[in-house]
Amino acid sequence: MEVGGGKFLVKEVLIKELNELFSLCSGKENIELIDLICRYEGNNLILRVLVDKPEGGITLGECALLNRQLGDLLEEKNIIEGDYVLEVSSPGLDRPLKRQKDFLRSLNKEAVFFLNDLVNGKCQWQGVISKVDQATVSIQAPGEILEIPLIKINKAQLVI
Repeated sequence: MEVGGGKFLVKEVLIKELNELFSLCSGKENIELIDLICRYEGNNLILRVLVDKPEGGITLGECALLNRQLGDLLEEKNIIEGDYVLEVSSPGLDRPLKRQKDFLRSLNKEAVFFLNDLVNGKCQWQGVISKVDQATVSIQAPGEILEIPLIKINKAQLVI
C-alpha cells in the first residue's frame, strides 16, 4: 500500500477501518479522535492517532492504554499487511482544527487557515475566530472580518 498516487483509495479504506476500531476502544473512556494520519516515513507505515478528551487534557497513561487496545484490535482483525508503527498521542497545543466543534472550542483564539480555494483572493488567512456556525468560520483578520466556508478549509490550527 502506498499513501500517494493510485493507492489513495486503499489509504481511505484503512482510515475508515481504523475509525471503526477506534470507536470500539474509546467509547467508555470518553476519548475523542482528533485526527488519524496514515503515511509512510521511509519504508515504515506510520499510523498516528491524535486523541483528546472533550473537556481537554488526556494523560500519557490513557494514550498508552488506547495504544494497547487499538494494537490488539489491529492484530485480531488483521487489516494491515506487513509491519507498521502505531502511535497514539495528544494533539498538542497546535492541534488541527477540522470539525465545527474544533472551531467552537477555539472561539476567541488566533488560528491560521490554509484553504483549498481562494477567499478574498488568498489561500492562507490568519485571524481570531469570532463566530462559528454549521457552514462557516468567521475570523477577525487584520483590517477585515472574513467568513470562511468550512468546505474550503484544507487545514487549520491554532497559533501558539
